[in-house]
Amino acid sequence: MLDILRVTSLKVTVDYLGSVKQALGLKQAEQIELKDDASVCDLLYLLAEKHGEPFKTSVYEPKDTDLKPYYMLSVNGLLINQLNDVETKLKDGDRLIFMPVVSGG
Repeated sequence: MLDILRVTSLKVTVDYLGSVKQALGLKQAEQIELKDDASVCDLLYLLAEKHGEPFKTSVYEPKDTDLKPYYMLSVNGLLINQLNDVETKLKDGDRLIFMPVVSGG
């Protein structure tokens, strides 16, 4: 009976490629704990709160609805725009990678 009242959570691994990793002062991927029904949007809000201005300036500003145009995010190797974008539901053990958009000519 008490299982109904128990709050469950999930853990995901978040990694960053490019200059944002340095801007955030990270040397390796970080483990983030979220509520069980969390989405990519929930994770973005949490990371913006945790990392402050460096994250908001480089990757995601909570008042906007999407990532900055020069960053992409993958969940288990699939870009979020191939899934359900920021509404993509996360599962325990997911691996997310923020990566800069690279272009050239």
